[in-house]
Amino acid sequence: MSETPQQPRAAREPEAPETRARAEIDLGALRANVRALRARVAPRGAQVMGVVKADAYGHGAVPCARAALAAGATWLGTATPYEALALRAAGIDAPVLCWLWTPGGPFRAAVEADVDIAVSGLWALGEVTDAARAAGRPARVQLKADTGLGRNGCLPGDWPRLVGEALKAQAEGLLRVTGLWSHFACADEPGHPSIAAQLDRFHDMLEYAEKAGAEPEVRHMANSPATLTLPDAYFDLVRAGVAMYGISPSPEVGAPADFGLRPVMRLSASVASVKQAPPGLGISYGHHYVTDRETNLALVPLGYADGVPRHASGSGPVLLGGALRTVAGRVAMDQIVLDLGADVVEPGARAVLFGPGDDGEPTAEDWARAAGTIAYEIVTRVGARVPRVYLRERE
Repeated sequence: MSETPQQPRAAREPEAPETRARAEIDLGALRANVRALRARVAPRGAQVMGVVKADAYGHGAVPCARAALAAGATWLGTATPYEALALRAAGIDAPVLCWLWTPGGPFRAAVEADVDIAVSGLWALGEVTDAARAAGRPARVQLKADTGLGRNGCLPGDWPRLVGEALKAQAEGLLRVTGLWSHFACADEPGHPSIAAQLDRFHDMLEYAEKAGAEPEVRHMANSPATLTLPDAYFDLVRAGVAMYGISPSPEVGAPADFGLRPVMRLSASVASVKQAPPGLGISYGHHYVTDRETNLALVPLGYADGVPRHASGSGPVLLGGALRTVAGRVAMDQIVLDLGADVVEPGARAVLFGPGDDGEPTAEDWARAAGTIAYEIVTRVGARVPRVYLRERE
């Protein structure tokens, strides 16, 4: 594991006024995560891109982008063009790469905003050059190679033509090829044979493009798991996604602390009501949970509309009243029920679904196991009606 020292536990700031529910975002932890990632890749001469797609994995794109840049990230990454343009609208002028485009997208707006546009095929190259002509300025383009993920990207057989057409447009002053990049399929499984195969293919595709005349500013392939486990994949830049938010992309290999990272989000809600229930009372839809004794029930006003996975019905862990509880019965749209047994809490008591684990609360990884998914999904799906409360916004 990394020898990067674990981050000290931060003093929590005063309780925020949002009473129903809130997602506390510790920007101090995010900055420390970026510094830890920089320390890992800097000896290889690599920079860090902070990936803020999907509203920064549910954490809030603009505050997280600013915190990442303040901690030394030199690039930002988004999936959709409107995510990239929102960063520009917020006054963020750092280099931004946007990689998920569809025909008819806002190419001209991206060209005018100096957003790097990922191009994987000739149709996109055509739209980029048309946008550059209309804008009267060259586009910034990064060519993406499909080295074996089988999603977006240009396959090796089509690479020579894409590179050739891009360099022709560059010679005409319509664009500049600023980057060459690819993405791993199985970097979260160290030793998987596809990793070495993809690296070899990327080296071959880089060599072809550079011999043809490409002079990219950055070459990059490493996502979060490769950043943490695969130094040979660093190149000029690593794309730190979920790792920046303090979540391990490879829990089988190490917990966040093993990599010098700390979870950034803490999701909690105020108990809405507490009542004493008799034995034999069915709880929530379908009565999949029935009380087997006289017991106390607490209603927590968070449900699947807020991002609580319905698949965690009967299994999702919650810290309440100093003890870990389990969701009783089905997760509903707006609420869950906890069986407290003989314990009693007052309405307004704070129920913590997940956080860093400092106070014994579950983590996003615990919820991922309960729901049969990955921690990426747990934080990303936290809904917009849950207010984000930013802690330690300044150093």
